[in-house]
Parts: sequence; structure tokens; C-alpha cells
Amino acid sequence: MAKIHPLANVHPDAKLGTNVTVEAFTTIYPDVVIGDNCWIGPNVTIFDGARIGNNVKIFPGAVVSAEPQDLKFKGEKSTLEIGDNTIIREMTSLHRGTVSKGTTKIGKNCLIMGYVHIAHDCIIHDNVILVNGVQLAGEVEVDDWAIVGGTAAVHQFVRIGKHAMIQGGALLRKDVPPYSRVGREPVVYEGVNSVGLRRRGFTNEQIRMIEDMYRYVFLKGYNLKHAIEEIEKNFPPSPEREEVLNFLRSTQRGLIKSPLAVKG
Repeated sequence: MAKIHPLANVHPDAKLGTNVTVEAFTTIYPDVVIGDNCWIGPNVTIFDGARIGNNVKIFPGAVVSAEPQDLKFKGEKSTLEIGDNTIIREMTSLHRGTVSKGTTKIGKNCLIMGYVHIAHDCIIHDNVILVNGVQLAGEVEVDDWAIVGGTAAVHQFVRIGKHAMIQGGALLRKDVPPYSRVGREPVVYEGVNSVGLRRRGFTNEQIRMIEDMYRYVFLKGYNLKHAIEEIEKNFPPSPEREEVLNFLRSTQRGLIKSPLAVKG
């Protein structure tokens, strides 16, 4: 049974799992599904289209599955999905999808800190941390284990690769490749996220190989096509090699700048 505060407003058609707590002054709309063992704090608003997994915590003032701030949105039915064990902190705004993808997705084991905005059709994969005040425009993708520092702003359609580390306050206009560490203004490649990778079990040999691959991308003056060819030629197949190559081949917005391209 759910434990619903008498001052909460939960529509009878909303589907709540077992051992769900809903605190005072929270509003939950009819087309909402909430899994087991969730805590929904006070003054939360969960609009139609929310699909929330198990063991999720949503803190006061969060707005979940609101209509997109996209002038092309015409009221189409869409969703916002939140995976198991994810934490949504205070005053976040999480918008559901549009006809483009139909859904906004936040994966499992994520930490979405206070005042974060996640716009329509974003895809946030598992184990991601978005620090206080991060702003994601529409259709941004953030892959597994990435960390985006506080108040960073991300342009629409930008992709952030696995295990990337983004400096606080960064303005991301281009794609950030996996395993990288980026910062400064304008944003540039600053090396491999070696500290994060070691924490997640990567060996020194794996980290050195990633560093060597990115020398072709960012430090040798090659264009992207030439860098891809050199990586294919000089490195044996491995999960890390394929992750890097797949990202480089599929970038649509282009990559963040090399530090060699920014003087001073």
C-alpha cells in the first residue's frame, strides 16, 4: 500500500507501487506510473506521462514530466522515464518528449542535483551525475558514468560520451568524446578522465591506450577522418577502441576543440 499524506493530491487513476510515500502538497496527475519503494517529497508536481521506476527519490519542488518548452510541441502524447534507484533533487525541471523521440529518458542509478533542467527528448544513460544547476537543451544525450559539473550548459543535440568529466560552468556546443576530461572557455579537451576511470576499474594499460588514441584526435593536428584512420591502423581491437571509434564516426555536431586550437 502507498502512504499518501492527506494534503497530497493524487489522482485515483495514477498507478503507485507498493511502499510508496507521497508527502504533503504534492500533486500527481492521472497518467502516471510509479514503481515500488519510492519516496515523493513535499511540493512535487508529477504530470501526465511520467514513468518512474523502483526505489526512486524525488525531493521538494521538483517538476516531473512537464510539457516541453518547444514551440513545435502540439500536445502530442509523450512520456518521461526515470530508472530505478535514481535521485531527483530539489527544484529540478524534467520535461517529457515530443514527436521527435516520444520520450525523455533518465537511466538507473543517476543523481540529478538541485535546479537541473532536462529538456524534451534528452537521453540520460545509467550512473550519470548532473551537478547543481546543469542545463540541458533538447535532445542532448549523456552516456553512462558521465559527470557534468555545476551550472554547465549544453547546446541542443550535443552528445557526451561514456565516463566523460565536464568542468563546472562549461558551455558545451560540440560533442564530448568518451573517457575525456574537458573544461576552460572555450571548452577544450584537457586529457583523459584517468581518476574516474581508475575508480571504475580501468587498468593503467587501458588508460594509456585511451590517452594515445586521443593524441591522434586532439594533439597531432590531424583532421577527424585522418585521426580515425590512424587509430584503426595503430591500435588492436578492444572495447575502448571501439567505443572511441564509434563515437568519432557518428558525431553530427563535431568535437570539442583541441587545446592546440586555443592560444593564451
